Amino acid sequence: MKDITIPGGKDAEKARKLMRVFSPLSGTELEEQYPVSRTEEVQYAVEQATAVFPVFSTMSSSQRADFLAVIGEEIIALGDDLIQRAMAETGLPEARLIGERARTVGQLNQFAAHIREGSWVDAILDPADSDRKPFPKPDLRQMLVPFGPVAIFGAGNFPLAFSTAGGDTASALAAGCPVILKAHEGHLGINALVSRAIRLAAKRTGMPDHVFQYVVGDGYITGLELVRHPGIKAAGFTGSFTGGKALLDAANKRPDPIPFFAEMGSINPVVVLPDAMASRGEVIGQQLVWSFTLNAGQFCTNPGLIIVREGPGMESMILAMHEAVLTRQAELMYGKGIRTNYDTRTREMLQQKGVTLIGKGPDGGPLDGQATLARVNAVDFLIQPELQHEVFGPFSLIVVCPDDHSLQQVLRSLGGQLTATLMAEESDMNGREAMMSELMNRCGRLVWNGVPTGVEVSPAMQHGGPWPASSDSRFTSVGTQAIRRWVRPVSYQNLPEAFLPSALQSHNPLNIWRRIGEEWTKAHL
Repeated sequence: MKDITIPGGKDAEKARKLMRVFSPLSGTELEEQYPVSRTEEVQYAVEQATAVFPVFSTMSSSQRADFLAVIGEEIIALGDDLIQRAMAETGLPEARLIGERARTVGQLNQFAAHIREGSWVDAILDPADSDRKPFPKPDLRQMLVPFGPVAIFGAGNFPLAFSTAGGDTASALAAGCPVILKAHEGHLGINALVSRAIRLAAKRTGMPDHVFQYVVGDGYITGLELVRHPGIKAAGFTGSFTGGKALLDAANKRPDPIPFFAEMGSINPVVVLPDAMASRGEVIGQQLVWSFTLNAGQFCTNPGLIIVREGPGMESMILAMHEAVLTRQAELMYGKGIRTNYDTRTREMLQQKGVTLIGKGPDGGPLDGQATLARVNAVDFLIQPELQHEVFGPFSLIVVCPDDHSLQQVLRSLGGQLTATLMAEESDMNGREAMMSELMNRCGRLVWNGVPTGVEVSPAMQHGGPWPASSDSRFTSVGTQAIRRWVRPVSYQNLPEAFLPSALQSHNPLNIWRRIGEEWTKAHL
């Protein structure tokens, strides 16, 4: 795997734009400079990925699994250099980044184990029947195959787990798709280190050159160049609604539209019901304040909307939240733009009709996000759709519903969400089946008596939801099921055994689970 170099002469190099990373920790730009990729370099990267796809996609699952596992080893081998650079570029504490590094390596190992076992290709064998009347039945066999080169966009709020070697990259490589990553502008040093680890892993495991490449972009320009290139066959994005929607539109307007998997944020509603409030309202309130202020509220599963069914214990719960917010220390946000946007959005929310401030935590430094909690009644919430817009930071809005009818109306007004949470006793659910259904229809993950922050990397995890939380609610960006974004089904009709992929051959040489008729089995056909 080689660095992208395009002949252009010294004058071209002098004219190249350079980028530096702003450090929220120091409040200054870091010393290192990173060249912005030129249009011809983006094109070259896609051409190289296209050329390598036939080789990489036909390598055995075991070879690709070894590659993923060794990427994890090389990331660990970066040692403290990676953690210190990540602290400088994000302001995140050391313990959080060590944990995120472990999650990143764990994801790589999960995908390695997943493809090494092999059944993920969903092989289906439907044998021929020459005696069928009036026409013989053909032999049909189907499995999942990789799309081709994919573009991945590094995320801002998870510099390791959703970035260079994060879940999107790991799942695409596992599927057999070469990756071109657009490095996040705030994580260029982290990206350089992790990309080096991937390059070393590729060399160690005999991967073809250019199976992973990255480009450095300036705003959306480079991203649009990637998504519009005919060699790119799919793309994955985690970020803002504005950025995701612009790239999704570009993907759909191509002469050959491609799948674009975007996770674009969510307000993650929490519904709190009367019996739960009456029995443990203060504890619930404290849990929720901790959740929406964690890491300055910079999680995509941050509970930004708390919908309360009025009843005994409600005011005690809100008072507990008020007291908790007042003592919640401000935390560092990722950058000047994010802090400015948070202040603007918080001010806009507090200026809306009927919205009252419950409390603010202590203010901090110029880049610290101040915890803020507000309240509104159901009627004012329903007539102001802007109250549903995400505030990226430690902000949450309580919506007070006087009865079940208004609660149901509020739920029906919501757009798609990554998560929805029920704080309830089992007795709260009597006669509220429709409410549960409304919540389920609006989210990818339904949480019972917990907080949505914290996404388990599990085969059963759904991290995605109806629009606008994500662009396609059928897929997840977390867990081994994320591999399904980068593959498509292909049927093989009447092919001789010698020309079938190993997963579809009658004697099952891979010893994987396959569907024959209506039965899942490892048996030979």
